[in-house]
Amino acid sequence: MMPLRHWLDFLFPPREDERTLRDISTDDFLALVTPRLVPITRPETVRLFPFNNASVRAAVHEAKYHGSERAFALLTAALNDYLCDADDGFTKPIIVPIPLGKGRYQERGFNQAEEVARRVANELGIAVDSALLIRTRETASQVSLPRSKREENMRGAFRATRRANPAYLYIVIDDVLTTGATLQAAIDALREAGAEHILPLALAH
Repeated sequence: MMPLRHWLDFLFPPREDERTLRDISTDDFLALVTPRLVPITRPETVRLFPFNNASVRAAVHEAKYHGSERAFALLTAALNDYLCDADDGFTKPIIVPIPLGKGRYQERGFNQAEEVARRVANELGIAVDSALLIRTRETASQVSLPRSKREENMRGAFRATRRANPAYLYIVIDDVLTTGATLQAAIDALREAGAEHILPLALAH
């Protein structure tokens, strides 16, 4: 007799990315974490995963476009492990997820960076401030733009809603780092608000 899961797959074929995540264990996914400094932002961005790995791409896509609980669980575990091992010397880290524009938020119903940040914060007892940065305007999708236009597209796209505390470490999180334009715009907005210690972090690059 065919197992129930096979019947369900026959009736409702899973997405390829969804199938990929089924076939990888949490331990095997965490083994893909290879933190690297990417020198395309100031300060440099820490990226956790190489985006060219099929399992990493599947997790990012499933989280971003489908709100997959499995994808969020895997990405949360990776970020959790990294932050637990990181010794930054600061007693007051604040996680600041890159905000989505209103249109994209309404379309998806969630912000993937914020979802991961909140789950990690709940596990580690770190504060998340998703209201510190706001988008000042809707921007064109970075994916649709050539590399040369991405920095121009994001310049001035964020604003801090209040002054930042210069004693705190602000960990600015995005899901995917490409040219660094989005993270750099967020870094610049935090600096203008008074932040002195900023760690840009991308799940994948």
